Amino acid sequence: MVRDTGPPDVIALNTETMDIAYTKHTLPNGLPVLIHEDHRCPIVAVNLWYHVGSKDEQPGRSGFAHLFEHLMFEGSAHYDHGYFQPLQQAGAVLNGSTNTDRTNYWEVVPTGALELALWMESDRMGHLLPALTEEKFRNQRDVVLNERRQNYENRPYGMAGMAIVGALFPPGHPYHWLTIGSPDDLRAASLDDVRAFFSRHYHPANASLALAGDVDPDAVLPLVEAYFGPLDAGPATDVVTHDERDVRAGRLVMEDGVELPRLYLTWVSAAMFAPGDADLDLVADILGDGKSSRTYKTMVYESRLATDVMAMQHSRELCSCFQIVATAAPGHDLAELEAAIEAEVVRLAESGPTESEMRRSLAQAEAQFIYRVQTVGGFGGKSDQLNQYNVMLGDPGYFGQDLQRYRDATSSSVTRAARGVLVGSPRVAVSVVPHGRLDLALPDSTKVVCS
Repeated sequence: MVRDTGPPDVIALNTETMDIAYTKHTLPNGLPVLIHEDHRCPIVAVNLWYHVGSKDEQPGRSGFAHLFEHLMFEGSAHYDHGYFQPLQQAGAVLNGSTNTDRTNYWEVVPTGALELALWMESDRMGHLLPALTEEKFRNQRDVVLNERRQNYENRPYGMAGMAIVGALFPPGHPYHWLTIGSPDDLRAASLDDVRAFFSRHYHPANASLALAGDVDPDAVLPLVEAYFGPLDAGPATDVVTHDERDVRAGRLVMEDGVELPRLYLTWVSAAMFAPGDADLDLVADILGDGKSSRTYKTMVYESRLATDVMAMQHSRELCSCFQIVATAAPGHDLAELEAAIEAEVVRLAESGPTESEMRRSLAQAEAQFIYRVQTVGGFGGKSDQLNQYNVMLGDPGYFGQDLQRYRDATSSSVTRAARGVLVGSPRVAVSVVPHGRLDLALPDSTKVVCS
């Protein structure tokens, strides 16, 4: 029986460049349902977020969230086969991803296949474990281990990220390990371990469902209720916290099968959506985003110390990481790159950005907002954005406020952000050098081997 969820909240988001309307409903089992109408194309995006990522794992049991990204495509109790085939036969595209803070799954389907997508998503949410066998578990664990070998162990510079988070955050910190997990942890895991992880995290009260596209809210809500409403809410999940003082500094060096040495400088920075987060996005743009950035002009174009350089603010739920990465040109070592980067950081922290840099960075930020809402589905589309704001902030309508964070940034706020995070704060410096060329690393670096 379809239960009445009460009148929906109807909200419209208005900015100077876009207008996104949605309705929000919450099922009795706690599942939020976000619906955005867009009838310009006969397709519907089905987007489901679970508020679980690698930060929700325990030391010695890493990699489970990413493992379930794979297991969720291997069949559930009422369709114990591969997840892709029936949806792709109906004309859908689909995918999923995992990071430190969340796992998402999405399908973009022709309007006539919406009910199929809802049924399959609800079945793997509520009825995955009866179909999760030892054979599936071992098979997908081997797939993940092979993915780790391909994307990390055997990729040039691929292990640097593990060295960085392992050095920056102490053992036990939720960000001490990468989402791919430790091979020793994965090999030691049992089927009971992963079943327990699923039961704790993959249920309606820890999820958010967004539908965007050719839908009528009054017609689609009963379908959502019919498929997801009977599912148990699930247990309350623990709130993951961290101590902001648990940040370390250091210099590490790794030998790798690379031709040119590369330097990674990483600082802990403002959490996603926290004060300073947007300013640091602009700092990254000014320092190292593209050929017009300061470090590219001075290090690549003028002095030719580096073959490439980039900066980015990796925004995360608990705290973020600000990173500058540069690859040395032949004949140069990483101490030269460090000195050049520090000079640009200090110059920005002391003198601030120019007016033209602020205009360019803001234009870039606004363009990214517009790009994300050009599609109803996929990574970063309207449905994905609604879920991000709902899961991370409890407010699906945060789009306009999010954009306003960038519009409110000033030369002074950007200068303060650069000074507060990048000058005098703890940082981890990782040098990745060719085998046998430790002389190219930063002085006083400790050799590290990641496995």
